[in-house]
Amino acid sequence: MKELFSHLRGAVVSTLILVLVCCGLYPLAVWGIAQVAFPHRANGSLIIAKNGTVRGSELLGQNFTAAKYFHPRPSAAGSGYDAANSNGSNLGPTSQKLTDALKERIAAYRTENGLKENDTVPADAVTSSGSGLDPHISLRNAELQIVRVAKARNLTESRVRELIRKYTDPASLGFLGESGVNVMKLNLALDNL
Repeated sequence: MKELFSHLRGAVVSTLILVLVCCGLYPLAVWGIAQVAFPHRANGSLIIAKNGTVRGSELLGQNFTAAKYFHPRPSAAGSGYDAANSNGSNLGPTSQKLTDALKERIAAYRTENGLKENDTVPADAVTSSGSGLDPHISLRNAELQIVRVAKARNLTESRVRELIRKYTDPASLGFLGESGVNVMKLNLALDNL
């Protein structure tokens, strides 16, 4: 019996030490290092306006529909760009619902951007990302929206192109994936002109 209590005491003490280290000290150390080394990223990569209000995050897409804004990828997250319900549509290539939605989105994209009926539309302009919250669009998608945005804001197309270049994030590590235009940062820069 004495041996049983000795093992039990050892198990309880070991558990308490592991709880303290794994649930207290380790997370606190990681949080502290992140706050010192990467404070902007550790706090959600928030975009803060000059007056101190939070406008959004560099990491999350938001819905912009007015002609004066660059439009993001479509979203299947909740009722659209809902971070609490991040997900894809889960519709496969044989889904009639997906086919119909793509046809509608392609027609709408061509109409709003003044494209001809046979002009190619970038895939990211009509399909949602896996999370439904992707903050980036392809360079081609952004280029096709330049005329509409420039006209709506009475800007030259070259000025809008300049901003696109400024808010294009390079491929991760310089070679993973493709460059992408951060729609939130780009639209806020346009508003600040």
